[in-house]
Amino acid sequence: MKNSEITGLSQEELVARIAEETENLVKLKFAHTISAIENPSRIKKVRRNIARLNTEVTKRKAQSATETK
Repeated sequence: MKNSEITGLSQEELVARIAEETENLVKLKFAHTISAIENPSRIKKVRRNIARLNTEVTKRKAQSATETK
């Protein structure tokens, strides 16, 4: 997921996407623990997507906090 796609999402969509990606990460880690998954770099990509989404949420919270002051 690109940053331009992330900035186009609403706050609710961001939170839903974080939950979805976190669930996907847990499933990938579990599958990798049981038997090696075909592409283990997917775990890294999912973690980075979660971080990007969380960064956007934090940025928007900080932006709204400064606007209310």
